[in-house]
Amino acid sequence: MSRFAKSPWIIHYDASSCNGCDIEVLACLTPGFDVERLGVVNTGNPKHADIFLVTGAVNEQCRDVICNIYHQMAEPKVVIAVGICSASGGIFRECYNISGGVDSVIPVDVYVPGCAARPEAIIDGVVQALGILEKKQKEMAALASNLDRTQYLHAEKKDAPEILGLQKTAYQREAAAYGDDCLPALKQTLPEIEAEFDPHAAPAAPVPAAPETPAAPPPAPGHTVFLKAVVSGKIIGSVRGYSVGDTTYLSRLIVHPYFQGRGIGRRLLEELEKDFPEVRRFEACAGQKSERSLAQLHKLGFQEFKTEPGPAAPITWVYLQKERQ
Repeated sequence: MSRFAKSPWIIHYDASSCNGCDIEVLACLTPGFDVERLGVVNTGNPKHADIFLVTGAVNEQCRDVICNIYHQMAEPKVVIAVGICSASGGIFRECYNISGGVDSVIPVDVYVPGCAARPEAIIDGVVQALGILEKKQKEMAALASNLDRTQYLHAEKKDAPEILGLQKTAYQREAAAYGDDCLPALKQTLPEIEAEFDPHAAPAAPVPAAPETPAAPPPAPGHTVFLKAVVSGKIIGSVRGYSVGDTTYLSRLIVHPYFQGRGIGRRLLEELEKDFPEVRRFEACAGQKSERSLAQLHKLGFQEFKTEPGPAAPITWVYLQKERQ
């Protein structure tokens, strides 16, 4: 029996519920059902939780809270939608202020129907979630053991959804560091990133390795080149760049948090530089608190040449450059 099955930690969030399902969740902790005897722990810290249990329909006030809790949880993680409101919005789904079920903002792994959901059903949902959690853990471990077979390839437009999902996961550390979840990397939409794959489309801005710069793009940028790091068919890292004259602007270097610190980001940058053999200068930027990104760029020979305050977030941008040897 694995550590997840022995002691799954759960964080419970009430998303505008009528409290019917919440009472049944609490009933699972009472002596009648006593799920704690099975090792289930109800925690209030998302960084300690393995399972995210949500009740109630999602409205405009709580959707950002749900996303914030979800992204603070470590991988692997599982989401359980308890009750019909959490699953689909229930009788409130047509209301003007209701987004729908939990799957309208984050991916859901297990649905527990009912109004209100019975404690037995909730416990059964947790048991199913443990199986999914085990499967995800094995998949992550398999990917980690195959990192020596990582492929660094050019990404295509069909990879845009997976890259965007990875981007939103990777930038959560930046959002936490600066106390601002309004970074453009987190707000980018699928049509916007798909447009960057268009050979005739200009990048929106010379966004940095992490996070991005608010400066206006240089005139007449070239086609954006996307690279991806792939292990067993799964994208675990990406970077993009484009050239203007004799300078290549590197942007949005992202690596899945589970695989950081293994040299994937460094290799992505090195491979991207090979795609621009004609340029003599490379430029990137990062926030002053992005210590990992700054250290990585310094190791690759980048030197700081200016700083600039960010107008939309409490960030000072550090610009770095490197001359081709």
